[in-house]
Amino acid sequence: MNEHVRTALSLAASGVPVLPLRAKVPFGNCRRCADNACGGRPNMKTAGPCACPGPCHAWAAATTDPDVIQSDVWRHAWTRATAVAYHPGGAGLSVVDLDNAEAIAWAHANLPATRAVPTTRGEHWLYQGTMQSANAVRPGVDIKSTMAYARWLGPGTGTMTELPDAVRALTVKEPAPARPAAVTVPALASGGECRHRTPAYLDRGVAMAEQRITEARSAIHATVYRTFLAVLATHGRCGCLNDVHVARLFNAAQAKGETARHCTDAWTNARTRLGL
Repeated sequence: MNEHVRTALSLAASGVPVLPLRAKVPFGNCRRCADNACGGRPNMKTAGPCACPGPCHAWAAATTDPDVIQSDVWRHAWTRATAVAYHPGGAGLSVVDLDNAEAIAWAHANLPATRAVPTTRGEHWLYQGTMQSANAVRPGVDIKSTMAYARWLGPGTGTMTELPDAVRALTVKEPAPARPAAVTVPALASGGECRHRTPAYLDRGVAMAEQRITEARSAIHATVYRTFLAVLATHGRCGCLNDVHVARLFNAAQAKGETARHCTDAWTNARTRLGL
């Protein structure tokens, strides 16, 4: 019996839905299922999108049925398979895929210990419980649970623990930044000078904004927008900002990977938010 089939049958017997992998991806749909011609739904939440006997529809083909796993059609796929995959959500599990040493260090500092499985570049941390799958929830970290597949790399070591709120929170989108209170610029006293035009005050504010963007480690888009919003709220109503200041902010944002268009959009949206 093919080694992958033996592994698949053992996993299926323990309630873990399995499917064959070709390299690191599932087998493509057969001709009658190509382009969803069979009527299967790519976003379906349960396995078995159609009556096709083959391992079609990626994660949705995962099964615990030994007759399917050993069927003639699947046997042909197993002979070309390079690995066994499983559907974590179908087994009641969530996998935190840590892709590098930095991600692993972050997990040790922020997540409760659980069963860990070594991967080629990092580790899979397995938790009991299911959740929404998502990629790139932070640098080097993916979540594989419902409607996803993970490569079987062995049972791992350690005691599996319950899925913590800290992991669930990784897929929650950040709320829109709160609208700042309107900034009221005091009327100039006779012969006085607007405090916003003091070079040291303005330069310090722009420098702090540059630092905030440069030190951002995640949510770069949101950080850039919120920083632009803060700068405009403080300095944007009295005409003290000039092209040099704006260029400094845009350069800091682009150094973090923002495009010129994203910078322009964020700046325009912040001005609109403040009614400038």
